[in-house]
Amino acid sequence: MCTRYISPEEREIEAVWRIDRRSNQRKDWEHLLTVFPLSLASFIRRADEVEYARELVVGQWGMIPPWSKTHVPTTARGTRLSTVNARTEGMEKSPTYKDAWARGKRCIIPAASFDEPNWETGKNVWWRFRRADGAPWGLAGLWNTWIDKETGEVWDNYTMLTLNADGHPLMGRMHKPDPKLPVDQQDKRSLIPLEVHDFDRWLTCTVEEARAMLKVPPVELFDAGPVPASAAAELGKPEPEAESS
Repeated sequence: MCTRYISPEEREIEAVWRIDRRSNQRKDWEHLLTVFPLSLASFIRRADEVEYARELVVGQWGMIPPWSKTHVPTTARGTRLSTVNARTEGMEKSPTYKDAWARGKRCIIPAASFDEPNWETGKNVWWRFRRADGAPWGLAGLWNTWIDKETGEVWDNYTMLTLNADGHPLMGRMHKPDPKLPVDQQDKRSLIPLEVHDFDRWLTCTVEEARAMLKVPPVELFDAGPVPASAAAELGKPEPEAESS
């Protein structure tokens, strides 16, 4: 699962998606392009105020469960959850994601690149994924709003959707394999890139139509390889296991 990506600069997002930033964006956000779990970053959603428009907002990467007492995603018992990625299989039943999915609260996450761990050498070697055509990624996601009951502060938050990629010639090579499972049952994961012609459809279509858009990307879409050693030291360790229900 992806636990680090690099956001395009805001002026590039505005140019590519033909969109203006939201005027009341969070004031505590420093536009650091490297995005880690619980970082604040830009995402695109459908605006509520008009019949249809794209809206660029700032939110937390990591969806906040409705029962959470803080903006840090936690279980009912207070254990930290990793909610930066949502498995599409079963998300309609997940306490964290089901409301956003059912209500069509879908978003697009702009990314210049994202990183995934490769364990083919027996050690974690980070790989970086860019689009082969040089354009930024528009990754499929869900968003929601969480309100701090003590302060009244509003937190927009989002997650990236993932699909099973077992057998994919590239994405099937990522992540640490489970020695207890056969090769075709590893549950390797892939993010879901959206193409330009699908941006508006993703933000406006029905739940049934959106599910039909969830596809593992063709390998030709990627420009991928190991992260340079000078940058790999900054990546740290992968996040804990994602919410499974």
